[in-house]
Amino acid sequence: MNRIEEQYRALLGTLLENSTEKSDRTGTGTLSVFGRQIRHQMKDGFPLLTTKRMAVKTMMTELKWFLKGDTNIKYLVDNGCKVWNGDAYKKYRDVYEIESRENDSKLEELHMLSDLTEVEFIDRIKGDDEFARIWGELGPIYGKQWRSWKQEDVLEYGYKEGEVLIDQIANLIKELKTNPDSRRLMVSAWNVGELSEMTLPPCHYGFQVYTRLTTRDEKIVNPGKYRAISLMWNQRSVDTFLGLPFNIASYAALLCLIAEEVGMIPDQLIGNLGDVHLYKNHEDQAREQLSREMYDLPTVEFSNVNLLDGDFDFEVKDYKYHPSIKAPLSN
Repeated sequence: MNRIEEQYRALLGTLLENSTEKSDRTGTGTLSVFGRQIRHQMKDGFPLLTTKRMAVKTMMTELKWFLKGDTNIKYLVDNGCKVWNGDAYKKYRDVYEIESRENDSKLEELHMLSDLTEVEFIDRIKGDDEFARIWGELGPIYGKQWRSWKQEDVLEYGYKEGEVLIDQIANLIKELKTNPDSRRLMVSAWNVGELSEMTLPPCHYGFQVYTRLTTRDEKIVNPGKYRAISLMWNQRSVDTFLGLPFNIASYAALLCLIAEEVGMIPDQLIGNLGDVHLYKNHEDQAREQLSREMYDLPTVEFSNVNLLDGDFDFEVKDYKYHPSIKAPLSN
């Protein structure tokens, strides 16, 4: 059973045949629709697409990075994850072009010793800690908001206490353990006061979890687990060919990890999607993917889970897939 991929394929088909052409910040152009939802029952398998091979290790590495509260690509680069390389390099190039024209003397101070290619830039990130500290930093994006949301000027008995950092993930786990029926089980990455400091504002900007008591049959299959947990994420901008498969799998993994941390069963995964688009230079790839046969979903087993440290192991089982389909990134 692979209903999640059926929904994904339906989205691709709609974008190819019944969508609106729009311009975008990258200059590529998109085919777009607005307001869609996808749903998946985790008991049906782990939602990795089968009509093209997915980079599971890359996706899991990025999720660990988020959970650690990290915002510097050094961790990703050291672990072979290239997802954010282009964003960091673009930031470097934008600053280099300005400073090389207006203030040559500042280049050395900023460790901008030469006009680097992206490959050279990533090599410097790997081998030069000071360069990585400056140019690997992406600003207060996902991990920062999840683990240390900045709340300023907190008043305590009429006095300003200064900056307070809120660990939303730790608070979520605590609340799930003490008040699992709460309707406030939410995490947000959309910090309006810090958007201008982010290399890229969050595309998937928040999620909510929901728990229920398990059924008698569920208790038999999962002894000792008395609650099931679902996760719904919200996404303003959806790169359907490259990004959405990654987002689906990442939030499925997060749901499984939270469930493991609090002793519950992963239940439903739901995605609320805003601007759902297909970049115009992905049309041929999307048609190729739609021509392929779907396979049954694999399973993924998690172990050694320490959610608050961003550490876990995983094993993918019975993953049958078609070859990957290359497509250009639009940064």
